[in-house]
Amino acid sequence: MEKDTQGDIWEVFIQNKSGMPHKHAGSVHATDKEMALQNARDTYTRRGEGTSIWVVMSDYIVASNPDDSDSFFDPANDKLYRQASHYHVPKGAKQI
Repeated sequence: MEKDTQGDIWEVFIQNKSGMPHKHAGSVHATDKEMALQNARDTYTRRGEGTSIWVVMSDYIVASNPDDSDSFFDPANDKLYRQASHYHVPKGAKQI
């Protein structure tokens, strides 16, 4: 079997404008983080789009299992303190 020489897979997240969230743009192959950042820039921001790039090695991403979505995303109705309607905004509070 021939050895894979493309490097690790890195997930790329691009921020289009300052203050906006980073969004997943795709993946690149790279042997280290600097190469991943350069490959991401060359692949996903060729037309000047983006103000920030994040790269994360795919091995470090942990995801929930879609088969467990019912129990994983259960709203926990027995824990009312977790719902925003349980709290009251104090008078005079401007930002909460």
